[in-house]
Amino acid sequence: MRRAFFFTLFFVFTLSVTSQELNCTVTVNADQVSQTNQQIFKTLERSLNDFVNKTKWTNKIYKENERINARMFITVTKFDSNRFEASIQLQSSRPVFNTSYETPIFNYKDDKFNFEYIEFQPLIYNENRFDSNLVGVISYYVYLMLGLDADTFALEGGTDFYKKAQDIVGQAQGSGFGDWNSATDNRTRFILVDNLLSNTFREYRIAMYNYHRKGMDIMADNNSTGKQIIAGSLKLFETLISRRPNAFLIQTFFDAKSEEIQNIFSDGPKVDIVKLKETLNKVAPFYASEWSAIKY
Repeated sequence: MRRAFFFTLFFVFTLSVTSQELNCTVTVNADQVSQTNQQIFKTLERSLNDFVNKTKWTNKIYKENERINARMFITVTKFDSNRFEASIQLQSSRPVFNTSYETPIFNYKDDKFNFEYIEFQPLIYNENRFDSNLVGVISYYVYLMLGLDADTFALEGGTDFYKKAQDIVGQAQGSGFGDWNSATDNRTRFILVDNLLSNTFREYRIAMYNYHRKGMDIMADNNSTGKQIIAGSLKLFETLISRRPNAFLIQTFFDAKSEEIQNIFSDGPKVDIVKLKETLNKVAPFYASEWSAIKY
């Protein structure tokens, strides 16, 4: 009986250790702030690391090697009492099958990250209520990264996570903090998750799945086929831009992937580089210098 009890206790402990979804490093930089006491920023950094990595965001059980590697860089530009003006840079990646390589999934900077925070206040995500812009923005991006990661493993696998992020947007609409609606510009948190859930941008999610699961994940075993599939997935964006020129989602994709694409097609089995460059320059002309560097 005693043995069974300890086995159960060990199982519950193991479950709690392996259940969290993220392996995320949160960094708070306040070098731009004229503040002699930096302790509040260090406390905020510790609290955010605990919040992101110890909150149970889903009902799934993640093993240690399945946790999503991510980084959040928060740059505080202004601080007054408990009010912060800041930006946040998000990065996430996932391992490629049969390799030690991590492929970048998300690389995005949000310049409108203003919030209120009192040192040592608890950070708790309540899915039914918007209590804090700090908690709301961080939670929103956690669900976005979970959704993007899931989309690379299963076709439209991230839908439930995007809906969670969309719920946060809906709750935040009347908060008074910016970037939660569609009125300010075409690069808001509202627009980003709305596009991810819209059939208008379905090619983006198909490309995410094909590029990673059908392309990157087979390259260790069949480099040539993997590259052909990746090239084919990039052509999907041609259909998307014919419908939505300068689509926000396309820019977010290439912000994360431009360097990787350049490296993939500059080495190994040959593909039709002329056609590939035509596609890349058509769908992502803002990275023309990277595409011109592809030589084989």
